[in-house]
Amino acid sequence: MISRWVDRDAETIVAHAAKSGVEHALALRIYTTRLLGRDPKLALHGGGNTSLKTHAVDHLGEKVEVLRVKGSGADMAAIEAEDLPAVRLDALRRLRALEAIGDDELLAIERVNLIDPAAPNPSVEIMLHAFLPHKFVDHTHATALLSLIDQPDGPVRCAEVFKDRLAFVPYLTPGFGLAKKAIDVFERAKPSDGLVLGKHGIVTFGESAREAYERMIEMVSLAEDFIARHRKAVAVTVPAAGNVAQLAAVAPIVRGACSAKNDKIEGAWRRLVLEFRSGDAVLDFFNAVDLPRVSQAGALTPDHTIRTKNWPLVVPRPQVGKLDDFARVTREAATAFVSRYHDYFQRHNKRVGGGKQELDPLPRVVLVPGLGLFGLGRSKQDAVIAADIAMAWVEGVSDAEAIGKFESISEAEMFDCEYWPVEQRKLGARKEPPLAGQITAITGAAGAIGAATAKAFAAAGAEVALLDVNLAAAREKAKEIGLAALALQCDVTDAASVGSAFDTIAATFGGLDIVVSNAGAAWQGRIGEVDEEILRQSFELNFYGHQRVAQAAVKIMLAQGTGGCLLFNVSKQAVNPGPNFGPYGIPKAALLALMRQYALDYGANGIRANAVNPDRIRSGLLTEDMIASRAKARGVSEQDYMSGNLLGREVTADDVAQAFLHQALALKTTADVTTVDGGNIAAAMR
Repeated sequence: MISRWVDRDAETIVAHAAKSGVEHALALRIYTTRLLGRDPKLALHGGGNTSLKTHAVDHLGEKVEVLRVKGSGADMAAIEAEDLPAVRLDALRRLRALEAIGDDELLAIERVNLIDPAAPNPSVEIMLHAFLPHKFVDHTHATALLSLIDQPDGPVRCAEVFKDRLAFVPYLTPGFGLAKKAIDVFERAKPSDGLVLGKHGIVTFGESAREAYERMIEMVSLAEDFIARHRKAVAVTVPAAGNVAQLAAVAPIVRGACSAKNDKIEGAWRRLVLEFRSGDAVLDFFNAVDLPRVSQAGALTPDHTIRTKNWPLVVPRPQVGKLDDFARVTREAATAFVSRYHDYFQRHNKRVGGGKQELDPLPRVVLVPGLGLFGLGRSKQDAVIAADIAMAWVEGVSDAEAIGKFESISEAEMFDCEYWPVEQRKLGARKEPPLAGQITAITGAAGAIGAATAKAFAAAGAEVALLDVNLAAAREKAKEIGLAALALQCDVTDAASVGSAFDTIAATFGGLDIVVSNAGAAWQGRIGEVDEEILRQSFELNFYGHQRVAQAAVKIMLAQGTGGCLLFNVSKQAVNPGPNFGPYGIPKAALLALMRQYALDYGANGIRANAVNPDRIRSGLLTEDMIASRAKARGVSEQDYMSGNLLGREVTADDVAQAFLHQALALKTTADVTTVDGGNIAAAMR
């Protein structure tokens, strides 16, 4: 591990901060905090914390000594001055005289002593920073350090590597008690550089931001060097015979097994999004360690439990040609995981006197020997976080096993961390959107209706894949939604293109729950005179394209076993054909029959099929030139033409998108056609 301190970068941060009135010391605190947070071997996703003891002027104009400490859950990699709330230091130091203090009371004291009452809650480790006398204090969950100390003889190894530069603090649940224990150890041992917190992490300190930071780098480097010098030869087992199945085939099976029926809403499921990781380190881990033992031994540090739970789900090696067996065993393993979690919760909730509310019991990490691992979460972002932490766990446990035997905290201690209200606050109390955990694919997504639908489903909490024959246009629409939106090139008239796109969706998100089959184009001509090739082209896109998409979607949905939703854009032409529009309307009429057939054939599998019947939507089909031509031919204004319906209102792509969203949420509706045209009796279904 090397120091990433660069004088020029530090000077730039200081100069920029000064323009906003940020003092020199705080600017450097921000700089080194970002350096720590951007190294995944030191800190991951809100883990770790830093502080600075300085002065501030309160609302009465009085200059007071304060502790600026990272706000709870803030990302060190992107920290700003406002993410380091200032708390009156004298009030915090006086708390050392207490034997104990409740979490809620402590938080109340912290908040009443904030210089800015609107500032975020300080880190749960605030008292550790307050009790230590040093100006700058850094705390990380360095992976190498944890490999070194997560051992039965962790204190001995710590003394061997760090001598008297770091003092060892036996494990306690993070918080006030740990802070009291840490300062007692510090004052007794008088370490020069910092503390090792048993099973938890490392603290370094200094009188400058650079000194505290570079001490952290040096101490973690000593741990890395020790591991490198003391690695033992590890016997690698021979993988099971047979080829490993493809990720796109395996992911929906895993995702379906790690889903749960909603007991309160018939037809609803609690689903998770997946993030896949692999590589030599992961695959070697499966073959080089005692997987049944180490996989169930616990988290690398208690800070990770709120993201990954205390142990992963381990499933068999998925082999080509044997996926039915893999699916059966994986479902059994997932059911056993949930049962074990229920038992774990009940036993320890009773131990602490009851009153806890059980969290979601579904796995958050799944290990698949021969393939890789999955992180799972209620959003793609949450899945990425779980996968990142799982990768750190693989590295940390691998190194721990290479120099000894990995040992985590006890199950009771893990429960106390997982159900510690202070840790739960990091995740934030949020009302989940209606499509949280669901994955949606939209074809023709670069067009007006497709893009509006993608935005509507993303706003409702779904992960979205935007499919279009024009990849550049799909990417532009995906950028408008956000980083998690996936843009894919897909020509629905090409079976290979459709198959590749849906394989990518399954590999990226883990599966698929909703497809909006929207791609289409309009051909015109009198049906008795139109060239047969024109009619075939229209059928290829406006009928067979939808069939290819629906087939690919159903394949994934059946593998998951959690139902799904097929939504089709059938257009007004399917119900109320117009003159000279037969080449477009006839395939659309066939599409309406196709939708009903899917509803009939797959209703028993919980797969719903519905359609939207829109008319006169400004889009690639109904262009501005076409609108002008039609309006002129009818002798009306363009606005009157577009609002020529019973309500006298122009219908937009957003209106169609909302109709698709309504159908996706209507769990007891299938074979339905929703008309979105402002009122046209000739196009009414009944």
